[in-house]
This record gives sequence, structure tokens and C-alpha cells, in this order.
Amino acid sequence: MKPSSLLSQQWFGRFATAVLLYNLPVILWGAYVRASFSGDGCGANWPTCGGKFLPGQMSVPTAIEYTHRVMTGVDTVLVVALVVWAFLAYPKRNSVRRYAVWSLIFLLIEALLGAGLVLFRLVAKDQSAGRVWYLSAHLTNTMLLLAVLTITAWLAYNNQGWLKLAAIPKRLWTALAFTVFVSITGAITALGDTLFPAASLASGMQQDFSAAASILVRLRVIHPVIAVAVALYLVWLASRERAVKASVWVIVCAIVQVGAGVLNFVLLAPLAMQLVHLLLADLVWIAVVALAIGCASRNPVPLVPEITGRTTVSVRPLA
Repeated sequence: MKPSSLLSQQWFGRFATAVLLYNLPVILWGAYVRASFSGDGCGANWPTCGGKFLPGQMSVPTAIEYTHRVMTGVDTVLVVALVVWAFLAYPKRNSVRRYAVWSLIFLLIEALLGAGLVLFRLVAKDQSAGRVWYLSAHLTNTMLLLAVLTITAWLAYNNQGWLKLAAIPKRLWTALAFTVFVSITGAITALGDTLFPAASLASGMQQDFSAAASILVRLRVIHPVIAVAVALYLVWLASRERAVKASVWVIVCAIVQVGAGVLNFVLLAPLAMQLVHLLLADLVWIAVVALAIGCASRNPVPLVPEITGRTTVSVRPLA
């Protein structure tokens, strides 16, 4: 391989990591759009804002929503560049190419889901069940986007040309599924905190246990229990996989996240703590994904024997 190609791949790994990190403020600003009731700041218009691509005088909600759209547009340019660079720097059938492409696919789906929120008016103070389901789908896609960006950066940094998801141990698949589930309940809980704010801890508890309470409110009690249980599982699992570097990050992020969740609950979910809690949730997810693929690289799929005439050839599975 040419030295220039190696240099290109080294810089690609750094760029892939930068794109992954850039998506974190994009996600946080999207949460700020929800928490500030600015989701309808551009009206029921997409991709334009109030019927214009560049609106003139903007109200605060419009500026907040429009900023998020601009950030998403920059993200799209970055991910397209990531895909082009992957195809220039890596050979055919290399897994870096594959997951870079998946990054673009999930980003486009993310944009369409975001457009649906606006066009279907599942924003601002909407309390419909449709918004809850749509929000869950939106969050799941966001986590898949972060996952494939994490895999792309991990493969590039570790100079690994192939990855078989089948090599991920079942216990790690369970951890991934649990993390997605607790994140969904957390997002719905955050929506409930926004739509049904509590004046005090006592009044909040009364709301939580009221027979007439919305499921958005009831999750304020259910989510912490689920979150602590999943955090304990992640810490236990990561402690068994100490040979993988990401295990330390899983343990640290999970413990800090539980502490932030307690503080968020006690302080009645102020906006700043909601954003910190969300950031930590994303970091936990990235760490768990890194742990899963790190375990997969240590647990490769067995070689597949192919018999040609009288000669048995062991073939390494490609990406």
C-alpha cells in the first residue's frame, strides 16, 4: 500500500471521529428545539422555513429551529464527504466503505423523520400518542446513526478492513438492545417533563402516581428504575470485558449517567440538566457500541472451508 494511501486513511480516521463528535451538538440542539417549544418555529414548512430558504426577520423560536436545520445541513455535507473519502482511501469490500454509506443512509432517514415531525405538527405542545411513537422511531434512528459513525471511526483508527456483526457476542447484543430501550423511555420522560413540568418534588410525585396521569408523566417514576437496572447490567458486563479498552468508558459513563439522572430528578429536570443527561446517554451508547465491536474483533467468525478439487482452502470472510 502506498504511503500516501496510509496517510489518507490516518486522516480519514480523525475526520470520521470529528463527524461523530459533531453529531452530538446537533442532537443536543434538536433536544433544545423540543424543550423550548420551538419545533414549529418555521411553521409547517420543510425544507423551507416559513416558505423561504433564508428567512428575514426571525422570532426566537424561528431562529432556534432554523439553526437546527442549518446544523443538519452541515452534517449532511460532512457525511457525504465521509463517504467520498472512504471510497477514495479504501479498497472494494472494505467495511469502512460499507459503514460510511450506512451513515449517509441513516442521516437521510433522520432528515425525513425530522421533516415529518414538522409537517405532521408533532411539535411544540402536542401531546398525542402519535408524537410518542414518532419520537421513539426518531430516537432509534439517531442511535443507529451514531452507531455506524462510531463503527466507521473505530475501523479506521484500528486499521481493520472488515467487521462481521455476527461476531458480536449475544450478551453485547442484549446490552445494545437494553441501551436503546432505556434511551427511548428517557426521551419520552423528557417530553413529559417539558409538557407537564412539576412545581416541586412533592407535587411532581403526586402527578406521577395520579390515576389520571398521562403515560408521559408516569414514566418519570418508571424510567429511573429501568435506567438504574440497565446501568448495573452494563457495569457488570463491561467488568467482564476488561481486555477491551472501551469497557472502562462504559463503566465510567454508566456511573456518571446514573448520578446525572438522580440530579436531574431532584432538580425537577431543568433544561441544562436535560441536555447534560442526553449527552451522557449518547456517550454511554457510543461506548457500548465500541465495546461490542471491540469484542467482535477478538471473537472472529470461524473461517469457512471451501473445497476445490482435492485442495481445501480456508477463506476469510469479507465485509
